[in-house]
Amino acid sequence: MKLIGLLLFVTFPSWVLAQYPNVRVSQVGSTDPEEVTISINPTNPLNLAAGANIDYYYYSMDGGLTWTEGQLTSPLGVWGDPCVLFDAEGNLYYSHLSFPVAGNWLDRIVVQKSMDGGITWSDGAGVGLNPPKDQDKEWLTTDHTNSASRNNLYVAWTEFDAYGSSNPQDSTRILFSRSTDFGESWSQPVRVSDFEGNCLDGDSTVEGAVPAVGPDGEIYTSWAGPLGIMFDKSTDGGVTFGEDISVTSQPGGWDFDVPGIFRCNGLPVTACDISNSPYTGHVYILWSDQRNGLHDTDIFLIKSTDGGENWSGIKRVNDDTTGAHQFFPWMSIDPMTGVIWVVFYDRRARTGDTTDVYLARSHDGGETFENFKVSEAPFKPDPSVFFGDYINVAARAGRVYPIWMRMDSTDLSVWVALVDESMGVEVVEGEELPGVFKLSPNYPNPFNSTTTICFELPHSAMVNLSLYNIRGQLVKRLINEWKNAGSHAFIWEARGLSSGIYLYKIAAGSHSAARKCLLVR
Repeated sequence: MKLIGLLLFVTFPSWVLAQYPNVRVSQVGSTDPEEVTISINPTNPLNLAAGANIDYYYYSMDGGLTWTEGQLTSPLGVWGDPCVLFDAEGNLYYSHLSFPVAGNWLDRIVVQKSMDGGITWSDGAGVGLNPPKDQDKEWLTTDHTNSASRNNLYVAWTEFDAYGSSNPQDSTRILFSRSTDFGESWSQPVRVSDFEGNCLDGDSTVEGAVPAVGPDGEIYTSWAGPLGIMFDKSTDGGVTFGEDISVTSQPGGWDFDVPGIFRCNGLPVTACDISNSPYTGHVYILWSDQRNGLHDTDIFLIKSTDGGENWSGIKRVNDDTTGAHQFFPWMSIDPMTGVIWVVFYDRRARTGDTTDVYLARSHDGGETFENFKVSEAPFKPDPSVFFGDYINVAARAGRVYPIWMRMDSTDLSVWVALVDESMGVEVVEGEELPGVFKLSPNYPNPFNSTTTICFELPHSAMVNLSLYNIRGQLVKRLINEWKNAGSHAFIWEARGLSSGIYLYKIAAGSHSAARKCLLVR
């Protein structure tokens, strides 16, 4: 047994020894990829998918330890602004811009689908075809709630009368479309924004519409433009939207300069808490701007507790006191715990253009944030190389995956950090009641520090979940209380335990089961 344990420790990957292990996602360095996106499969949390400009897709079947890379193709063309997204059934979608063989550049949005976790892809369906107008800056979301619109897909974007035109007669607007058949077909676009912008792709253009779904199927989105950050919502599944609500000003605009970056922006990100946390239904908008000076880009968050009718004061997310640049933020709310996660580039600890990647975390509905660095090594971008418009982060059940680009010389590469939130909390998914009792394998396994144990109860019962060592001795009682019927997930932090094989055993009413797990420090 000692020999087996030693071999397991020696041969296990070195990432288990790092606080926030970094894994390279892309394979070959070049002046692409950039504009990265990531999503977690809720039916198999070890299956991750990612995308990058212009046509790259990546998938992992082992929780982000290893990745497979491919290049997306479609008869409708693949031309950047990637967004990947899993629905509640585990179907994967990839939305992007178009450049069809028979058609015009940016003449529609395209959504392609994978039913095997990112291995193979459909040709895709077009959204919003309206030549000669241009369709740009799209983002995709889906309904993971138990509302009547569950698994509906929603996409919002900017329509340009003519991209880059300085003609005052040309304008931009925010549009929206939905699919109720798993991406096979899409509704005629409806207009969201009441006020238009110009077509110069700058401060006076309306851009940055990221849709989010509320706990009862509400649809929220915000965007930036000449009037600052605006907000609108739909309470009928995206059939109609209301009147624009002015949320806040954005001093200096959304289009600004950061040294070393080809182009930077502070476009907003909208998110809503659909967990069972005390903050369920809260709507959040995240953005960056230079209100504190041209040499001090900061990240800000504002929230609404009443569906967007009223908004709180502004909170600064980055907690440095150095007056440095923090830029390209993105936000994800863990749908199981309600914890807010924000990823961004950060120069607080560096001089010149040298850059790190940070995460910020809030457990109190955005009132306070803890910042910590997740990149293992800094990098210095080259302003001659396009760096994209965004990075991304995905979170589920305490597993968090910030994804970003780094640049070495002029070579871009995609990286992800594997972050475990150190919380021993139980979360209950809002799924249909299971028909049978089940204890699932913990994930990940083997694990370092934190793992998730999932079980299903067909009926309410007194639950005892206990941990034993390899000799059968009780180590700890993880759960000993009454639980309602449903799907449960317990995030277990193995604090104070040594490496080795452990057994976790559950007893619930007349049912019992046990499984092995391997802790490697």
